[in-house]
Amino acid sequence: MAHFVIVGAGECGARAAFSLREKGFEGEITLIGTEPLAPYERPPLSKGGANEAPEPKFIAALERYREQSIELKLDTTVTAIDPAVRAIRLADGQTLSCDKLLLATGASARGFPGVGASGRIRVLRTHADATALHAALRAGQRIAIIGGGFIGLELAATARMRGADVILIEGLPRVLKRGVPEEIAEAVTLRHRQEGVDLRCGRTIESVEERADKAIIRLAGGDVISADLLIVGIGALPNVALAAEAGLAIDNGIAVNERLETSVSGIYAAGDCCSFPLALYGGRRVRLESWRNAQEQANLAAANMLGEGTEISAVPWFWSDQYDLTLQIAGLADDAVTHIRRDLDDGAFILFHLDTDGRLLAASGIGRGNTVARDIRLAEMLIAARAHPDRTALAASSVKLKSLLAA
Repeated sequence: MAHFVIVGAGECGARAAFSLREKGFEGEITLIGTEPLAPYERPPLSKGGANEAPEPKFIAALERYREQSIELKLDTTVTAIDPAVRAIRLADGQTLSCDKLLLATGASARGFPGVGASGRIRVLRTHADATALHAALRAGQRIAIIGGGFIGLELAATARMRGADVILIEGLPRVLKRGVPEEIAEAVTLRHRQEGVDLRCGRTIESVEERADKAIIRLAGGDVISADLLIVGIGALPNVALAAEAGLAIDNGIAVNERLETSVSGIYAAGDCCSFPLALYGGRRVRLESWRNAQEQANLAAANMLGEGTEISAVPWFWSDQYDLTLQIAGLADDAVTHIRRDLDDGAFILFHLDTDGRLLAASGIGRGNTVARDIRLAEMLIAARAHPDRTALAASSVKLKSLLAA
């Protein structure tokens, strides 16, 4: 009987296991995770409510794994992969052989150089991290956050909603510098300042020190910030050590092809840990850290482990909740030269990003609640169709995007 092993029991790995069963695979499935908790969703860790104690949002109850004959090995570390015989070795010395292997090892929070996580210096990646932060983010606390990306800003919003004082430090000239248009970053900045966040962009950190009762951050220019807690939110690093030691190709993550197969036949990678070529953008290799990408690649990896030969076709998509605002982005805007704005109700707006030929590459929107969700979804469909929509129609909120899709 065939045996498929999945290393990494997060969103991607767990959903891949269930997808294999849904597609009719009747062989053995072993799902291995390093955390003691059953697989859970990560978005709620930074997007939770102001006063809600973080509870794991499990992908499935333990009974369902048993019902689907998925062997779930939790609190288990894989120490090595032998690609020649397609086997893995566990920390307890056990060796598992398999017919197909999927690496869904995810990513780890990037620490501040030279500074480890400790009592007053923390990162956010796991449920344990979220539990510790929830206890610390309370009224009257002074919280410093390094990093003006999505994680840093979402945590700033959560901290302010719980009554903490927040200082956010970003080394680049503005927040959300990578991948988010300036107009939307300005809207986010304004909202945070309205809520009392002390945003300090374009500032260089000279040193970070932990004392018994506080964290001390020294900035270039002489400013010194004292905080009850310092949160480092400067991105994540793909977990590639196992793959690299096994000789698999690495390129900003575990390098896979259009079918999520690594440089070694029969070994696949999916989710946050892998980079892949995207035909929609000329074969450009990208790595995406998003909830939807983890789900989509879980299904795609399962299909290709079963020999379907399906290639990646999904449009990159991301969202962020901050206070009452929701930001959504579809596509990749890096090569865009034209940016067209469509204003919606209640101050919401969408930016459409086109290349030199007028092809729609991406759409970025921000508004209260679900204001931009429908139009971003339609824009996503236009991007997938490689559409060249009329620019005047894009700007006119009276023109339904659905009509442009039909055209």
